[in-house]
Amino acid sequence: MVESSEDEGNNKKLYALLHVSPEASDEEIRKAYRQWAQVYHPDKYQDLQMKEVATENFQRICEAYEILCDETKRQIYDIYGMEGLTSGLELGPKLNKAEEIKEELERLKRRREEEKKAAHFQPAGVILAQVSVPSFLAGHGLVRAMSMTSEIQSQVSKNNVIAFGGTLAVKGSDGDAAANAVFRHQLSSVSSVEIMASAGLRGLIGVQTTRQLSRNSRATMGLAMSLRDGSINLSNAWNRQLSTSTSANIELNLGSDSSIAVGWRKKNQKMAAAGEIRIGTSAVGAVGRYTHRFSSKSHGRVTGKIGSGALELEVGGGRKISELSTVRMLYTIGIQGIYWKLELHRGPQKLVVPIFLSRHISLGFAAGAFFLPTSLYFALKTLVFKPYFRRREQQQALENMEQTRTQVQEAKAAAEKAQQLLKNVAIRKQNKQSESNGLVIVEAVYGNPKAVKNSNNPEENNNELASQMMDVTLPLNFLVSDAGQLKVH
Repeated sequence: MVESSEDEGNNKKLYALLHVSPEASDEEIRKAYRQWAQVYHPDKYQDLQMKEVATENFQRICEAYEILCDETKRQIYDIYGMEGLTSGLELGPKLNKAEEIKEELERLKRRREEEKKAAHFQPAGVILAQVSVPSFLAGHGLVRAMSMTSEIQSQVSKNNVIAFGGTLAVKGSDGDAAANAVFRHQLSSVSSVEIMASAGLRGLIGVQTTRQLSRNSRATMGLAMSLRDGSINLSNAWNRQLSTSTSANIELNLGSDSSIAVGWRKKNQKMAAAGEIRIGTSAVGAVGRYTHRFSSKSHGRVTGKIGSGALELEVGGGRKISELSTVRMLYTIGIQGIYWKLELHRGPQKLVVPIFLSRHISLGFAAGAFFLPTSLYFALKTLVFKPYFRRREQQQALENMEQTRTQVQEAKAAAEKAQQLLKNVAIRKQNKQSESNGLVIVEAVYGNPKAVKNSNNPEENNNELASQMMDVTLPLNFLVSDAGQLKVH
């Protein structure tokens, strides 16, 4: 008998440990646990090495039983595997459907990841360097303005976060600066309050509170007072999750520059889109943005702006160059002229370099400014980037293969040790079945189908293939019931 199979999924391993199907009833799980607990109980073995192997396997089946006999834990495990359990996620009492459980787990997982990130100092910042080609050609310098914004956030306790930031800006011979501080307190699992203060460019003090109205709705209200003229500004925002990938928001500001805005966002694995219409006392406008992901590493973007002070079209794309870093180049044409924009994103840090090309728009210059960097990008992508990333991916694949091979060898060694605990019972069952002309497993092999197929061919057999299979004749004879039946899950 030859048995081969692919590795079981992460959310099936506990069932395999107890040798039951994922559809097994609670009684079947309890019965299987009692059977394997008798086999692996450390007190049955005197030999020190056998006792250590038994202890390890006994702990594994106890952990499996503890999870599978608990209805809530079993539901989480069936959907998310061990990741959902080890991350400490919990379910509310009103979640009955699998879709509700999955949605709640996703939300709690995102919140826990955010808390984990916030447990350390989180620096964030933007460096903006405005470059002007006409100014450089006229002999007035290349960089005409520069600004830097930075913020450091720290979780000082379970419910309290503080953040300090500042801004430096220089344009020509003029400069300015600002500093701000924010204290955020989590009042409960659904509400928080922030106290903020800023001095410099826009000196103000204010307070803001946020509350989760329901699983899909959130509201924010803020009150701020300017330190320059004492004016009061009241802000209100409502956000509603329309679906798993779509949300909408309404924002209302009342004060010296009152406005109302309505926006929406949609995001999935392949695309992201957003739009907003804003009507205010000083300006009216609309903006729309669409981003399409060509692969897990590259994307394209189109942005349009129209309003009382803007008429602009921006197109471009970016590529992920490492796990944390992304580069992007954008081409902008509008009533203010023609620009290139270079961006480097690394985690929460961002470098933005707008390059002003010309205020006068002509068809030839606009076309050249678009096609020149585009052609250069595709040339570099074909001749430099693709070969480099291909070599790096191949190297990573080899490293992963070696790591997987090591893990397989360790698992195989542990399985072979565990088989020794079944030996006496398996031989006794085999003899009993042989005497009654019942079911006797003569040969059973588990592993890579290619390795199993070539196991009896000396010319093609080698150590590499042999390491990818193992003899499971003994454990299968152990699983044969007294009635001569074998049930493999």
